Amino acid sequence: MTEPKDGLKSLGLDNAIRLRWALRDIRGKRLKLSPVDANDLRTLIDMGYVETKNENDPVVTPPGLREIGEE
Repeated sequence: MTEPKDGLKSLGLDNAIRLRWALRDIRGKRLKLSPVDANDLRTLIDMGYVETKNENDPVVTPPGLREIGEE
C-alpha cells in the first residue's frame, strides 16, 4: 500500500480530523475506551497508516505516525 501525496487531507477536514484521532487512539491503545469505527479502520488500513496482526490488535505504521506528527 502506498501513502497518498495529500494523506488524510484529501478526504476532507471532518474526515481527516476523525481519522487522526483514530490513529492517536490506536497508538495510545485506547481501543476499549474509544473503539474505532470499522469503516474508519478499513480506510486507515487501505491508506497504509494501520496494520492489523489480528482484528483486535491494530498497529500504527510509520506513515501513520508521520501523519499524526509522531515520527
